[in-house]
Amino acid sequence: MKYKNTNEKKEMSNTENFECEYVYHIYTHANGKDLIFREEENYKYFLDKLVKYIVPIAEIYAYCLMPNHFHLLVRFNNLNDILNEDEHKYLMKQFSNLLNAYAKAYNKRYNRKGSLFLDYLKRKRINDEKYFMKLLHYIHNNPVNHGFVEDIGKWKYSSYHSYINLAKESKIERTEMMQYFETVNNFIEYHKSNIEYDFLSIE
Repeated sequence: MKYKNTNEKKEMSNTENFECEYVYHIYTHANGKDLIFREEENYKYFLDKLVKYIVPIAEIYAYCLMPNHFHLLVRFNNLNDILNEDEHKYLMKQFSNLLNAYAKAYNKRYNRKGSLFLDYLKRKRINDEKYFMKLLHYIHNNPVNHGFVEDIGKWKYSSYHSYINLAKESKIERTEMMQYFETVNNFIEYHKSNIEYDFLSIE
């Protein structure tokens, strides 16, 4: 897996350029006090669009959808054979398509107008394995940390369930991540452990 040099100044940014074959934490928030997801149908629709627009260009390691924001952990594929334009612009376009398609359907359903998401997509390139693993823990524990559930397994809208049910087909890239764990039980125990999210200070 590729990691960028941690000495680069722009590593501290949360609006870094996308590059193929690198891993990113991608996240955004609803505009103002709005909600992105009001009911179960919304979550399912968003995941359908994620499969349509993002799965063709990236491996998704983890996701968590919350009522007013979401988190993704992805690695972009090698797209050199099909890219005839700037990598960042091409990859950002796919996320724009995702968010625009979702917002258009959401606004129509709830007779709503205006921007649903913040006007920029936050993204941070992952610079080492330790950070990579902490993000997995952070993303899956987001519903617990925000007080929506006490048990991580009670939140339906994350990739956590895909990892603890490996026999079930999934669009999540689980093989690479599970190399860090001897068993599914190890994976579960890791998520129950206390991890210091020291990276939050720079995001």
